[in-house]
Amino acid sequence: MTETVTLVGAGPGGAELLTRGGDAALRQADAVVYDRLVDESILDLIPKGAERICVGKKMGHHPVPQDEINALLVRLARQGKRTVRLKGGDCYLFGRGGEECEYLKAHGVPFRVLPGVTSALAAPAFAGIPVTHRDFCSSVHIVTAHVRAGKPLCIDFEALVRTGGTLVFLMGLTALRQVTDGLTAAGMPPDMPAAVIENGARGTQRKVVSTVGKLADAAEKARVHSPALIVVGRVCALSGTLDWWTALPLHGKTLAVTRPEERNAGLVDGLRALGAEVIAAPCIELHERGDTASLTGALEEKHDWAVFTSPAGVQAAVRALFRAGRDLRALYGMKFACIGSATAESLASCGISADLVPEAYDSEHLADALCREMQGGGAALLLRAAEGSRILPEKLKNSGIRVTDVPLYDTVRCCAKADELRERIRNRALDGVTFTSASTVHSFAEAVGRENLRGLAALCIGPVTAEAAKSYEMKPFTAQEATETALLALCKTVLEG
Repeated sequence: MTETVTLVGAGPGGAELLTRGGDAALRQADAVVYDRLVDESILDLIPKGAERICVGKKMGHHPVPQDEINALLVRLARQGKRTVRLKGGDCYLFGRGGEECEYLKAHGVPFRVLPGVTSALAAPAFAGIPVTHRDFCSSVHIVTAHVRAGKPLCIDFEALVRTGGTLVFLMGLTALRQVTDGLTAAGMPPDMPAAVIENGARGTQRKVVSTVGKLADAAEKARVHSPALIVVGRVCALSGTLDWWTALPLHGKTLAVTRPEERNAGLVDGLRALGAEVIAAPCIELHERGDTASLTGALEEKHDWAVFTSPAGVQAAVRALFRAGRDLRALYGMKFACIGSATAESLASCGISADLVPEAYDSEHLADALCREMQGGGAALLLRAAEGSRILPEKLKNSGIRVTDVPLYDTVRCCAKADELRERIRNRALDGVTFTSASTVHSFAEAVGRENLRGLAALCIGPVTAEAAKSYEMKPFTAQEATETALLALCKTVLEG
């Protein structure tokens, strides 16, 4: 059976610019053949078991020739694999997507194309430049300025100047001076507004706004690097007024999020909304235990309180009860205590309101609150991770409370992006790391090496986490309360500007 090959345009930035169709295709893929500039947040959508093949090209270096890419797509499809060809920007705009589809067609392989957002439109938009504006121009023209070494540009500059529209040159940084000289020689006024945009639509985007006559010198002085594009036209004068992206508080900052993959979306999205470049680098995985013997045994005894110390614990309890042939009715008669608001929200999603949430969201305050509620003694059923804090059960036991501690899942250290993180730290290209537990701190330190951590900003959700970061000589900052919202506010306060 031959599966369809899907060409997906990844857009120029993170997953927020990927289309819903492209997202769905990636999540269902058995194999993904992708370009070098595709953002990590998009690659993170690929199923863990899928085959990943990077065929990325950069100027002067093509590790996988185009004919080999074409043959690879046919081979994967004929193996019965749902194959995605993931291309930066839009599939058909200077991306050789048409050639790949012609090859697939000639070899009898069905294909479909899911267009992507092109950097030619997105990068100017993120730089405050509308490529058309009725007060300035009514057309936009997209041109490739890629040129082989030693060869002149083959562009009809006179025709472009006559259009009077906005001109966008892709892949043209190395030919920037040839472009500006060509335009002025064709009659464009040297004072025509123009811009170069580096890393368009990403948290690390930079722009240089000048005039056609001075742009090459300005870009050289600013040390602009690829990927970058050139925009020429009167609309560039609007950049200072309409720039919404670089004005965001965390624009230009790069942060790593170490929270488990299933829990990191809110923090990752929140940081990106503040303009940051975000590396989703989970440093722990949660592995639920299949054996329900300890849970079923605990349910044979009477308990006054069911205690949850994480949202993951709530969901793990629901699934463990289901595996044991039970449901939350097995906890009938108990009151429910949650360590914080996020855990209480997870419990509420199951239709149960928490009876107790401490003012400060940590094990010590939860233990103190339970001790006040259970002054006459009683029994507490802890449903949590095997590696949970010892403070909670010890404080309860010291107050005469019987404790049944049921481990529902294990916290396993991991860090698939350790090499990237280590390299960024060494190059001073990482402004901070967010930590939501001491276990994420320990796993991160183990992955990147203790010797690399001195002075690194550690944005911590609580004091216990901050103490763990301090033990590795990081510079810890602690959120005002143990919530995602407070952690985002901390990042903004510490790193803004």
